[in-house]
Amino acid sequence: MLSLQNHFNARQEAILSAIRALVEHESKSRAEGPLNELADFVAAQLRDLGGGVELIAEPGYGTHLRARFDFGHDTREPHLLVIGHLDTVWPLGTLARLPFRITPEGHAHGPGIFDMKSGIAILLEAIRTIRQQELATKRPLTVLLTCDEEIGSKTSRPLVEEEAQNAAAALVLEPPVTGGIVKTGRKGIGTFTIRALGRAAHAGLDPAKGVNAIVELAHQTVRLAALNNYEQGVTVSVGIVNGGTGINVVPAEAEAKVDVRFWTSEDGEQVVNAIRGLTPALAEAQLEITGGVNRPPMPRSERNIALFEHARELAAEIGFALEDTVVGGGSDGNFTAALGVPTLDGLGVDGAGAHAEHEHILISDIPRRAALLTRLLQTV
Repeated sequence: MLSLQNHFNARQEAILSAIRALVEHESKSRAEGPLNELADFVAAQLRDLGGGVELIAEPGYGTHLRARFDFGHDTREPHLLVIGHLDTVWPLGTLARLPFRITPEGHAHGPGIFDMKSGIAILLEAIRTIRQQELATKRPLTVLLTCDEEIGSKTSRPLVEEEAQNAAAALVLEPPVTGGIVKTGRKGIGTFTIRALGRAAHAGLDPAKGVNAIVELAHQTVRLAALNNYEQGVTVSVGIVNGGTGINVVPAEAEAKVDVRFWTSEDGEQVVNAIRGLTPALAEAQLEITGGVNRPPMPRSERNIALFEHARELAAEIGFALEDTVVGGGSDGNFTAALGVPTLDGLGVDGAGAHAEHEHILISDIPRRAALLTRLLQTV
């Protein structure tokens, strides 16, 4: 194990260079051209490593990438599924303002570096090491890198669930919680649009003839806030509100975007039913409610815990302590775990600032996370 750690220590600069190359391929969600280019860039490397690569185009979104490695095993056997995503939240052109850079503290900065291009880089390096050193593995490997995770996996969810059907386990390359903490549970997520419909009128001449959609939406916002149950982990957040056409017009329409999170499917069903059961507060107002759950919860199941315990033992052999936690954010691991597949999430490089301007990774963490991922690819 020490030799593997030494190997990645010696490869640290090369891996950091690979991370930089990925960061400098900007890949905002729905930026179809740049995402296609990034998929081609990563696909070429996976092919060089002996993978059978398939590029799955999604017009308007980009390209999903699926690669299979038999590692000498029968491909009909259950495979190990590794999941990541190529898209980031950063607008094209961000790199000019926030370029890849290394600080004296040993941090590497850049848009998307933590979430999750460093995770893709250590995966490529782990596969390269298994190939070059002819390391034994337990089963075949499938890699799935999608182009729309940051916007809810709109087109990739069927692919993830398809691959999960024959997966012995799923490893997710999302960033860890700061401190290198992996994730064994995640909340389920729902999104809704609440549209209030009233009746327009002149605000000065005929205000009583109008039905104010913004006032209706305000009533619904208060009702939605009352659905929060922080002790139980149910949160309902009205995050965006729009409405009205002019200051002197009683507004006929108003709309709210709502984020919903929950730990259990039962809680999710209850809060979804409550939202869909909302009724108008004002006479003659109407409501249109659309949306639903887009990620089921990832429970901290016995299977997930067993997979984590295995990873913790491997980390101890490498020379560091691995911890786990549960988080409110979602990932494609929600889909695999909901299908009963043992899932371990947050296997990327330690750092902080996902989606924020201080996004960075700890350079010193690269070798040990690469070593852990390699050992997982060998033994899970």
